[in-house]
Amino acid sequence: MNGRTWTSRSVLVPAALGVVCAGVGLTAWASGSADATIGATTVTTLDAPKLPSGAASPQPADAGLTTSSLDSGVGLSGGGVARGWVSDASARTGISAVALTAYANAALRIGDEQPGCRLGWTTLAGIGWVETHHGTLGGNALLPDGTTRTPILGPALDGSAGLKALRARADDTAAHGNATWDHAVGPLQFIGSTWRRWGADGDGDGVSDRHDIDDAAYAAARYLCADGNDLTTGSGWTAAVRSYNHSDAYVASVLAATNDYGARAGG
Repeated sequence: MNGRTWTSRSVLVPAALGVVCAGVGLTAWASGSADATIGATTVTTLDAPKLPSGAASPQPADAGLTTSSLDSGVGLSGGGVARGWVSDASARTGISAVALTAYANAALRIGDEQPGCRLGWTTLAGIGWVETHHGTLGGNALLPDGTTRTPILGPALDGSAGLKALRARADDTAAHGNATWDHAVGPLQFIGSTWRRWGADGDGDGVSDRHDIDDAAYAAARYLCADGNDLTTGSGWTAAVRSYNHSDAYVASVLAATNDYGARAGG
């Protein structure tokens, strides 16, 4: 998605990767709206999260992945993801075929590259749900090419309350349009510095694009497996997911979604 033209549009704001928002659930982003200016273009963003007074975070110290999550393997055909499996699993889980294929392909690929990681597609799906509802948050839609109808951006990381201050580089500006501050971008909400290290071409189109769920899912798989954890263990899974977002509430939300998808797909 090089050469993106930024026009006036609604920009969704989910729970952003790399944002300091411990204990804030996804719904905390949905309180009010404010206009922001990116260059000469006005876009609409939602307010940054506010931690509820006295809120306590869950403590998933040793995440309990259910057997169904661990056993929900990808259906294969000719070494790739079987279309019949995608269709069946999509119907069972409610995840679009585009998103499900991205998660399954990423899990298979990282399984070949780092077999000791043992990352399941259900974990990627759990993260995808918590971050942006698989690219559909706020009425958005995931397109057949893996990008979203409307770019999904987190708030400007300008150091305001609860947010890191991260200056945008040229490639960041190309991804989100802000020449000054970085934003988390895309269905899995990558910030620029993380994408520069872990971003990759997940669908073989020759482009590494944070807005593309195929690329983002593979990048997330690489990131989650970076520390050599076995993600079929509670401690390994928790450490990997917490590295994605340093919040116990976030880990608990991803765990719940992961187990739910495993139960649905295995049912």
